[in-house]
Amino acid sequence: MTPAARPPSMRLASCLLFSASACLCAPALAQEQPAGAAETPATMGLSAAAPRADARIFEPTYFEQFAPRSALDMVSQIPGFSIDDGNDGQRGLGEANQNVIVNGERFSSKSDSVRDQLRRIPAGDVVRIEILDGNALDIPGLSGQVANIVYVNTGTSGQFRWRGGFRAHNTEAQLYGGEISLTGSRGDLDYTLALSNDNNRFGADGPSLITDASGAVIEEQFSKVSGKFDNPKLSAIFAYDFGADTVANLNLSYGEDYFSRKEPEIGVSPDGLVRERDASREEDGPEYEIGADIQFPFGPGTLKLIGLERFERDNFSSTVIDRFNDGRGDAGSRFTQVNEAGERIGRLEYGWKMWGGDWQISGEAAFNRLNRTSRLFELAPAGGFTEIAFPAGNGGVTEDRYEAILSFSRQITPKLSLQATGGAEYSKIEQTGVAANSRSFQRPKGSFSLAWKPEDDLDISVELRRRVGQLSFGDFLASVSINDDNANGGNNELQPDQSWNVALQVNKGLGEWGSATFELEQVWYEDFIDFFPLPDGGEARGNIGSAERTQIELNTTLKMDPLGWDGARFEVRGIRRWDNVNDPFVGRRRPFSGRFTDLLDVNFRHDILGTDWAWGGGLFTDNRANYSRRFETGRDYEGPTFANLFVEHKDVFGLTVNASYGNILGARNKFERVVFDGPRPNANIVFAEKLDRRIGPIFRFSVSGNF
Repeated sequence: MTPAARPPSMRLASCLLFSASACLCAPALAQEQPAGAAETPATMGLSAAAPRADARIFEPTYFEQFAPRSALDMVSQIPGFSIDDGNDGQRGLGEANQNVIVNGERFSSKSDSVRDQLRRIPAGDVVRIEILDGNALDIPGLSGQVANIVYVNTGTSGQFRWRGGFRAHNTEAQLYGGEISLTGSRGDLDYTLALSNDNNRFGADGPSLITDASGAVIEEQFSKVSGKFDNPKLSAIFAYDFGADTVANLNLSYGEDYFSRKEPEIGVSPDGLVRERDASREEDGPEYEIGADIQFPFGPGTLKLIGLERFERDNFSSTVIDRFNDGRGDAGSRFTQVNEAGERIGRLEYGWKMWGGDWQISGEAAFNRLNRTSRLFELAPAGGFTEIAFPAGNGGVTEDRYEAILSFSRQITPKLSLQATGGAEYSKIEQTGVAANSRSFQRPKGSFSLAWKPEDDLDISVELRRRVGQLSFGDFLASVSINDDNANGGNNELQPDQSWNVALQVNKGLGEWGSATFELEQVWYEDFIDFFPLPDGGEARGNIGSAERTQIELNTTLKMDPLGWDGARFEVRGIRRWDNVNDPFVGRRRPFSGRFTDLLDVNFRHDILGTDWAWGGGLFTDNRANYSRRFETGRDYEGPTFANLFVEHKDVFGLTVNASYGNILGARNKFERVVFDGPRPNANIVFAEKLDRRIGPIFRFSVSGNF
């Protein structure tokens, strides 16, 4: 509900747009292209990139009923397939962890998501989409179903998407969301330029009740939340073909965050005392990424060199002021923080064929850094804020990490393939400030996976993987949340979690009914990270020991055409988790703090055949476990169920127009907690809080087109 946000640098925008001007001036399963069919611009010259025999092929004709504008629109309609952005806390660039590739290559940008990059590929340039087993590819790290987008740049084209809307309560209108992109080529140079703004407006209002241990009312409150974020960003991708199988890519992006949240509150005590609170949060700051890679033949194989530089500065401030009606002075606090985080990566990948398989050796050096300056203030009786010493919130953290991995993949039989990787990483973590420290670690990494295709419409894969998690450097240093009256201590002994992951994926075609994917995953964690008690009586994020998680997921596309309801389909995704870890505060096993335990996401779409109209809706619900801290436990969630309806016309003067009505079941924003006067579980209850805010209906509109 409260992601961060970003405004563009006009100087950089002008430079990149000038560069673009210079370039311009100087089925169940879809059927194969029928024999003898005329070639289109998108299929000319592609005989060397013939589809694999073991792939499910989706031709552009399969997607015609959806009138797609981009490759993203097409991938989103593949039965039983869901895009995985790979947001699993992977360290550095690492091996491939996304389930979408383009022309047989993985995405290398970390700032732009898979969906962002697919949205910029015009649908008219897509030759076909292949659904493959990741083991069958020579890209280490891929397993299970993978979508390969095969496309060619057929000339200069542009796309735009405007997204706006409003809510009935507590928010201003959302007017400036969307993206405009330009894709083209000049000789051997292909380019894509995009200007986007990922934004939202949010709000809620309602009562909360504060009671003591016996249930007696301490205070009745009414609060109203309103907020917004904007993330304008300019991105550019350049690809150059030098010939002789030598290709280079350059990725550039620059953006800025703008985020604000206001939460005025009125509290009334049983004795008539009225408290008025003004609470606000502000964040802003720039971010950029520069990434480049080049791939060329070298000896018996192919060498790829990759470099990446990322940086982000976040300027954060939070202010809370309470005013009372009994003549006492105002009370309040202010907390400010400046975070400067950066990442620099160098990576090489060398692949070759030997002993009937594909081999690759990769090496990566990553240098991560965080510099933080925190300041804490208290409202003085005479007015104005007086600074309080807060040395634990200042300092820096760096990590120098080196990794080497050897991988091998092979098609053992026409129906069975394997992939194995093995290696290790070395990292050195150093911290400056009042809790200066330096440590180094060596950890093994690797995986083994098998994929079996006993039938044309059945794929089964199993994978065993050893993972090393990513750290949040902010957990090394102290911070405070003044609105919730919480403080996080720093922990200079924090280290990444490690895990053993076993995953089974089964993909079954359902013929004319659609497709289904079933996944089962078991994870055993070491050095699991959550809140733990500090010796000084506080709490911090730290390693609390072993943990485990079991998860099952079903992703199904059901088409209604066999029932005579042509063009109608349901997308159903359900997840159930069983996880447990030993609570360091009470010594009992419990679910992971604040994580969801089950999820159901159902979407329906009906493209009315013979017309340009489509309509549908969706339903989403999930349950979350309580969070656990030293002095409190509680749950922060929204629901219980969100539902929406939409209507779409695919040709309004050549544009696609979509309107939706969201939250039609009246899901609400809820928060509940119990706060103790000392460490749990033996301390006395100070108060219990229950909050129940109205979100209200949400109306959204989008217009997309090509130029």
